[in-house]
Amino acid sequence: MTQGAFGAVAGALLADRGNLRKAMLVSWAAGMLADADIFISSQADPLLNIEYHRHFSHSLLFIPVGALLCAGLFWLVMQRWWRIPFRQLYLFSFAGYATAGLLDACTSYGTRLWWPFSDQRVAWNIISIIDPIFTLTLLILLAVGIKKKHPSWPRAGFVFALCYLAFGLFQRNRTAELQAALADQRGHLEIDMATVKPSIGNLILWRSIYRHDDQFYVDAIRTGLVTEPNVYEGNSVQALALDSLSLGLEGSVLASDLVRFDHFSDSYFAYHPADPSVIGDLRYAMLPNSTRPLWGIQIDRDNPDRHVLFKSFREIPDEERQQLIQMLKGEDL
Repeated sequence: MTQGAFGAVAGALLADRGNLRKAMLVSWAAGMLADADIFISSQADPLLNIEYHRHFSHSLLFIPVGALLCAGLFWLVMQRWWRIPFRQLYLFSFAGYATAGLLDACTSYGTRLWWPFSDQRVAWNIISIIDPIFTLTLLILLAVGIKKKHPSWPRAGFVFALCYLAFGLFQRNRTAELQAALADQRGHLEIDMATVKPSIGNLILWRSIYRHDDQFYVDAIRTGLVTEPNVYEGNSVQALALDSLSLGLEGSVLASDLVRFDHFSDSYFAYHPADPSVIGDLRYAMLPNSTRPLWGIQIDRDNPDRHVLFKSFREIPDEERQQLIQMLKGEDL
């Protein structure tokens, strides 16, 4: 829905009052079309889905192709009723599709913007994958624009989106400074793999991760605007190295899957604290200062020629849910 809404406000930049609704419909569809890669999956290979989501369909080079696909579908279906030149349909589609990869790159999941020239997973970490303030504001401005048939409302939505993303960048940089100060207080003068990312649904409470002496340190940092920042210290967990995990598995399916998951998780490897058979992606957790990952892979070293299982851990106990609320409010735990 967020992808569609952002695509629609981008399409409204090219529309007048006469074709506003059509422009927003086409660019909404174009903004969502890139995520059709979510249907690339295989029961035999659980990692195929996460490997190809936000892949080629989200690259900058694919924008003209994706826009052509969307415009072509609307041309085939709607040309009998819509008196819009194909060139205009294509412009609406291009505006909507161009937002898809760029908006996804603003999150922390990783988006292959530079495919096929690079397999880097771009993650700018300035907005959560789910942010109700961002999405609802766009939806409201789109709804008002549709009702009043005036493009100024969705255009205001586009300006709001840019300002909100700029605020996310500002907050990320402030939080990164707080993270560096926290590491310095602990005597961790040499750190690497330092990242901060917004916790789900907001730009106030951030997840902080950095590595020092083969340990990942995970904390939550509340970066308020008018209040003093709060640090909610978490735990540390041993950082796992791909080379040591793959030792003795050379040439096996398991070794290949470890390489693929290492690339997907940007090497943020750590064992699940309650299940050492699961290697988690430490970038994500339900609680921002927790070392319990949101997802991971279950490995079976006794069967190295079988694909790993992809596991999700989305449950959150009532106690942790209450802690999350307290951290968002800036209260002491």
